[in-house]
Amino acid sequence: MYCDYLVQILTARVYDVAQETPLDYARNLSLRLNNQLFLKREDMQSVFSFKLRGAYNKMVNLPKDLLERGVIAASAGNHAQGVALAAHRLQTRAIIVMPVTTPHVKIDAVAALGGEVVLYGNTYDDAYIYARQLETQKGLTFIHPFDDPDVIAGQGTIGMEILRQYQKPIEAIFVAIGGGGLISGIGAYVKRLRPEIKIIGVEPVDANAMYQSIQAGHRVRLSQVGLFADGVAVREVGAETFRLCQQYVDEIILVDTDDICAAIKDVFADTRSILEPAGALAIAGAKAYVERTQIQRQTLIAVACGANMNFSRLGFVAERAEFGERREAIFAVTIPEARGSLRQFCACIGQRNLTEFNYRIANAQEAHIFVGMQIENRADAMKIVADFTANGLKTLDLTDDELTKLHLRHMVGGHSPLAENELLYRFEFPERPGALMQFVTSIAPDWNISLFHYRNHGADYGRILVGMQVPPHEMDEWQAFLLTLGYRYWDESQNPAYRLFLA
Repeated sequence: MYCDYLVQILTARVYDVAQETPLDYARNLSLRLNNQLFLKREDMQSVFSFKLRGAYNKMVNLPKDLLERGVIAASAGNHAQGVALAAHRLQTRAIIVMPVTTPHVKIDAVAALGGEVVLYGNTYDDAYIYARQLETQKGLTFIHPFDDPDVIAGQGTIGMEILRQYQKPIEAIFVAIGGGGLISGIGAYVKRLRPEIKIIGVEPVDANAMYQSIQAGHRVRLSQVGLFADGVAVREVGAETFRLCQQYVDEIILVDTDDICAAIKDVFADTRSILEPAGALAIAGAKAYVERTQIQRQTLIAVACGANMNFSRLGFVAERAEFGERREAIFAVTIPEARGSLRQFCACIGQRNLTEFNYRIANAQEAHIFVGMQIENRADAMKIVADFTANGLKTLDLTDDELTKLHLRHMVGGHSPLAENELLYRFEFPERPGALMQFVTSIAPDWNISLFHYRNHGADYGRILVGMQVPPHEMDEWQAFLLTLGYRYWDESQNPAYRLFLA
């Protein structure tokens, strides 16, 4: 059945519950990209995402008898909150089936709005199948999160607002894609009125159902999906959304986890707001588009579509953002296990700022150092490798190695039979550029370093763990050295965890 989405969007009833969100200029990002980037701030809705628009528009248009019986939905979180809010406003019952992987911040938010939460399955698709079973059993109306004209039209009001808020030329609008409802609604509206504006979808590389479907010319069902951006973790896009994306979407950009984390950090720098991974997809896509096309002085708009972030994820996001921004590189550097070799290594580093330094004595001939450094770009990392190699230090660039980033960087260490007369000390020093190298070069060369661990956490103080091989008859000299060093320190030589895992 034909649906005139322009009319549907213009007459959509969303403003009973939704607000017209601002179109904010991202100053810092715009300067870095040499383009004007505006953020459509759907993270500022009362449920911190755009989903209430489509959910309410669908439910408010239901026949009275169906609405009174109640509704059911399947959702990874944001659609659930939209349905729960709409049900509360319309005074009806709402059951929400959510994957067990859904962040607790979204589960708690649905319950707080009066929704009855049922946790089932590991993905949206598992929850969807179970919700359709409950729909039949309980005589409820299913509110689809994306594959429904009323839902699509509700989301399309975002496109209507964008064109009203910015009436000058626009190069492209970037939109996250999960099932496709958001980009379908925006594309259907924008392309009818301003067909010259590019509509660009953004998906994670490990949850790219729409990208694969467009490439194949038919809907593709993924065997599995990545869950980091849980708001778009959909195995199969909708039939109607696929049709609309074929018609209105100019291209789809794929980004990885590091790109998403970097985008979250970028938005925080400009707005002091923290987007969820799916909410930052569009920004990551805009950055990738600029890098690929090298466009300048154009106007780009990215839909910041959600901010239901689990606090426990922030540490991971902060760590991976540096890789996504190409600001940190990781290397494995082999140096001779001999006096003076560490100083040679430090001389090669020069004034570069270290982000991480891990070492454990393991071999009488060679030492393997795990080191992270701040870089300007990937070409800078290649230059570092060349500098080390030119100085006779075998170097392996691990920056793009997933095993390293996820696990190995936290596992450097272990027992060593070579760590004779080892003392273990923690040191604390004011964190500033060059401070770590100053510490390393101040250590007396007569004592061998058998263990070293440092990680820049972005705090005011840096923290280092050092193992030093100090013969018993030199303890007085060691104590004198500690007093002249000028840093706070703690003796951890008898720490039970150290004795168990490292000594």
